[in-house]
Amino acid sequence: MFTSTSWTAAFVPNITLGSPVVKSLRKASKAVFDVHLMVDHPENQIEAFAEAGADIITFHVEAARHHHRIIQQIKAAGCKAGIALNPGTSLAMIEELMADVDMVLIMTVNPGFGGQKFIESQLEKIHMLYHTIQDMDFDCDIEVDGGINAETSKLVRQAGANILVAGSAIYGAADAAEAIKAIRG
Repeated sequence: MFTSTSWTAAFVPNITLGSPVVKSLRKASKAVFDVHLMVDHPENQIEAFAEAGADIITFHVEAARHHHRIIQQIKAAGCKAGIALNPGTSLAMIEELMADVDMVLIMTVNPGFGGQKFIESQLEKIHMLYHTIQDMDFDCDIEVDGGINAETSKLVRQAGANILVAGSAIYGAADAAEAIKAIRG
């Protein structure tokens, strides 16, 4: 189905918004808490985030070794499991994991900071992932994060994504409510 070579990447060891923040917010909200762990050794963070009230925990395939074990750990903690791919990582890296995850997160920028330009080549990856999920009858959402705004939101939805993450387009907008409305289409 896909072809790939195996490699590893290093992520930052710190967390911007840790489990204490999730725990505090959980007391005030019934919203779905989607935790995206962009850290080395994500398995070390799962219990704390699950106990804090996370609903979905996503880790990067590039930052972990024992992917199935981490997926099992997330589910045993009572959360849905997601796996993320950086722009330069092939879908082949998750081929054996897709039947076990609840969500695949496609990064459409290189992780590290907000406000980056959307990488258009990721539209084909989203499209391929969507058709794989449909063809294999997997029960799996497609989330997209990076460079999402009013224009790119339409493109990723057309490619098959059903969950979109937007940061700078909302927080940097003069009117956040209007920006959200435009992104939602």
